[in-house]
Amino acid sequence: MRIIILLFIAFIFYFQGNAQSTIRGFVYDKSSGEPIMFANVLIKGTKIGTSTDVNGFFSFTKLQPGTYTLKVQFIGYDTATITVTVKDKEVITRKIYLIESSVLLQEVDVSAERTDKVEQVRISVNKITPKQIERIPSMGSEPDFAQYVQVLPGVIFTGDQGGQLYIRGGAPIQNKVLLDGMVVYNPFHSIGFFSVFDSDIIRSADVYTGGFNAEYGGRISSVMDIITKDGNRNRQSGKISASTFGSKLLLEGPILKGEDLSKTSLSYVFSAKTSYIRESSKILYSYVDSSGIPFSFNDFYGKLSLNTENGSKVNVFGFRFTDDVKYKALSRFNWKSGGVGSNIILVPAGSPFLFKTNFSYSKYEITLKESDDLPRNSEINGFNLGLSFNYFMGKNELNYGIETFGFKTDFNYYNAVGRLIDQVQNTTELAAFIKYKIAKEKIILEPGFRVQYYASLTKISLEPRFGAKYIATDKLRFKLATGIYSQNFISANSDRDVVNLFYGFLSSPEVSDLPEQFDGKEVKTSIQKAMHIVTGFEYDVNKNIDINIEGYFKRFIQLANINRNKIFDDTGDNWQVPDLLKKDFVIETGNAYGADVTLKYEYKRNYFWMAYSLGYVDRYDGFITYNPIYDRRHNINIVATRTLGKNLDWELSARWNFGSGFPFSKTAGYYEQIPMNDINIDLASANALLGILYGQLNAGRLPSYHRLDITLKKTIEFSKNSTMEINFACTNVYNRANIFYYDRIRSKRVNQLPIIPSIGMNLTF
Repeated sequence: MRIIILLFIAFIFYFQGNAQSTIRGFVYDKSSGEPIMFANVLIKGTKIGTSTDVNGFFSFTKLQPGTYTLKVQFIGYDTATITVTVKDKEVITRKIYLIESSVLLQEVDVSAERTDKVEQVRISVNKITPKQIERIPSMGSEPDFAQYVQVLPGVIFTGDQGGQLYIRGGAPIQNKVLLDGMVVYNPFHSIGFFSVFDSDIIRSADVYTGGFNAEYGGRISSVMDIITKDGNRNRQSGKISASTFGSKLLLEGPILKGEDLSKTSLSYVFSAKTSYIRESSKILYSYVDSSGIPFSFNDFYGKLSLNTENGSKVNVFGFRFTDDVKYKALSRFNWKSGGVGSNIILVPAGSPFLFKTNFSYSKYEITLKESDDLPRNSEINGFNLGLSFNYFMGKNELNYGIETFGFKTDFNYYNAVGRLIDQVQNTTELAAFIKYKIAKEKIILEPGFRVQYYASLTKISLEPRFGAKYIATDKLRFKLATGIYSQNFISANSDRDVVNLFYGFLSSPEVSDLPEQFDGKEVKTSIQKAMHIVTGFEYDVNKNIDINIEGYFKRFIQLANINRNKIFDDTGDNWQVPDLLKKDFVIETGNAYGADVTLKYEYKRNYFWMAYSLGYVDRYDGFITYNPIYDRRHNINIVATRTLGKNLDWELSARWNFGSGFPFSKTAGYYEQIPMNDINIDLASANALLGILYGQLNAGRLPSYHRLDITLKKTIEFSKNSTMEINFACTNVYNRANIFYYDRIRSKRVNQLPIIPSIGMNLTF
């Protein structure tokens, strides 16, 4: 670790000694002080240009001394120009404020999105903004991040109730979710329409479905990186909303306001949302279940932002999320999550670096009580600390940093035959990464390398990463990404059923808790590893139509899973019993491969999005090859939005989703199960239970899933800063009977939610 720190210090002194003339800065919205992402910043009279990042930051390096005029453009804002004079090896930082345009531009010659396409590799990543989330049909009065993620290519969603998201063959435990740099262990509520995030506080969200580079680690399938906005630095503002599903309150504004936005300021943002569908459904949706739709949740998030004169920033934030489900005669399920954290962006005077650091602590607890009356619970709590440096060299960029994680897991779980699997473990992880973007006229290369050290297992994972893009023409670009990935977490869930409410967290087990051999080879580590290869191309048919096609292959080199076949204790008395029947965990390998096609059309009042995913997923446990429960062969999402009315104050949106059937294990028969847990039991008079004989693992296929959702919105503007929106929505418009689960004991099919109309209203002030 000392060597890594010394190398970072050497990097700093080396680049500072070779610093060249630099003009950098931040672009903000004049009315709120919020950074503007993806704004175009050009040096007038040259071909030099760039776009701002998620913090509104831009940088021009390797400039000759002289006077330059910067031109800043963004759709919906007036163009701004400033003149800057820079001396030899001088680093100048400027803040630029854009004013909303009173004239709506039909199009801009230089699109920030298209600029990003020729400056970044951007493979297997979906960049999400609040404006995009608003285009998705919503339940009640509010669009939601969960509803948008479901339409992304490569994302498989298992249903309205108890649904989980599976990304390109990876289980939820293999997806990393970051909120302002903090790890969030469960981002989605049990009713599949809602996430824990308020879409109004999201500044941006990057969803990496594979092939992500070295700045991300600790997961082997995907990453969701969500950044929240700062509070309004100019005035007190907010939003109140209510619907038949729930309600929300959003407040934001300045606490310490400078004489103007260029001075130091302190602002806040607070969001609270709750559901009451469990109560309202007894009246409004009694046709679903007379006892109500059994979901409820509460989400709270708050953030303080200190902005300094030179653009440096300090954020402090915290959250509390809870979820509760009461399935009648089936299970009681609930979880709660909370955390606090901070992140800092430093813009050192006279240095071309951008320095970022984050620290956070979070905790997640989950409990499930099923009809067998055996408690299942899991808890994880821990911290993460990260330091990173960005250095800009013209269009090239160097990014490197270190991270450390520490967490404790406390896990208790009973498998299908009633055997207890438990674990209490403290774990520490250390990591260092480096990524270098090399941008030429026709090609962009992005080599990276990550070192991940798992202290509790004394194992080091060396993880090379690489991305590339070839710009064939102004309209056609080819791209590639590959890498090695590792993780320490595993989860406990049943592969017998599509619906998995309980996703407990635990650390990778000791090697002694695994079988001695897998597929004829000695098992030497419990670290899970995967390799990704993603390739494809993007084509701009014209200014309004984009096509993106990607093919991917994920090789899961080693996975550790709960042993669903354990029936004996792993003790010396059972030394002759095969590992398959006594070890807590098993080793598996697997593959996920397929192709994703997306088509986007956007012109004036019309927006259209289509995503088709073809996927194959398999697992091998040393004895059989099977398809996991999320192996969906075909998945289609179509979204269409049309703005209506003379004053553009009506909006109609629709989403249609189709998915082929999930695998499941058929019931082969039933038997009389005598309880044997009490040695004094009288077998002749004991009451037997109904035991189930399962067929071949996941050899059957459930019926296909499809659903149509629509939303109609009416906007009423009272003043520049005050508007009301009335929302009419309907989920599952044609009342499709999609399966939720099959009650094997009662031989009864239970469906997902039927047609659910809703009405909502929100007031922005």
